[in-house]
Amino acid sequence: MKARLGVRRGTVLVAALLAALIAAILPGPAFAGTDDNQPRPDHWGVITRNTIGSPVAELRNGPFGSFDVTGTAARPPYGRGSLGIEVGGNAPGVPASTVIEKVDFGNEVDFFGKSLLGLRRIGFHVFQTGENVGYGGPRNMPNIRFEIDPNLNATDDYSTLVWLPGASPVTNAWSPFLDATRTGGWFLTGSAGTVTGCALASPCTFAALRAAFTTRNARPTVYSVSVGKGRDFMWIGAVDGLRLNDWVYDFERDGVKVRRVR
Repeated sequence: MKARLGVRRGTVLVAALLAALIAAILPGPAFAGTDDNQPRPDHWGVITRNTIGSPVAELRNGPFGSFDVTGTAARPPYGRGSLGIEVGGNAPGVPASTVIEKVDFGNEVDFFGKSLLGLRRIGFHVFQTGENVGYGGPRNMPNIRFEIDPNLNATDDYSTLVWLPGASPVTNAWSPFLDATRTGGWFLTGSAGTVTGCALASPCTFAALRAAFTTRNARPTVYSVSVGKGRDFMWIGAVDGLRLNDWVYDFERDGVKVRRVR
């Protein structure tokens, strides 16, 4: 009995050592043509310098659909949790003098210096409500934001690239995957928006955005990646399954999990 028990313990020890070795060799998630980043859940959180007012961006369980929703749309698309977002804004009846809130929940470490043009698949799932549509219309939705160095010229070294999703196909339930490369529009803040023509007043498709950089031989690099909302209309909902190329960032109550997908 003791001999058999010793063999089992040795087998477990060898298996654990092999697993650790494999984990050390295999690459972690990235989106810009390389796989040299390791998953770091502690690198995700509210980007404080991009937060205005007293909004909420909190990892939570659920939501599990509204009271009459069943099936797959009644639960987060990955795991049991999501990123809950709450921002105040210009909702009906809110005084114009009220502070319009803004929040970004993201990662300022793991994607720093990556090539923006390495992105080929982007998007997320959203829990949209009918109330949010009432506050700001069907396109009152959260955003994906990339702080970047556009590298369009020697002096312009900062812009924020923002995805404006189209309307969610469902309300009071989880949406299917919303593909940012095929739906919605993209704009750049500052002079980069003027130079490329992808400004807030004239958002571009993802293909047109890429062409605006490649035709100018620009090599934009990333500072940070985030999901956020504001400054426009009140919005209370949730996001899950942020996808960047072959990696999905699963927002769970106990942290951000990284999943490899194809």
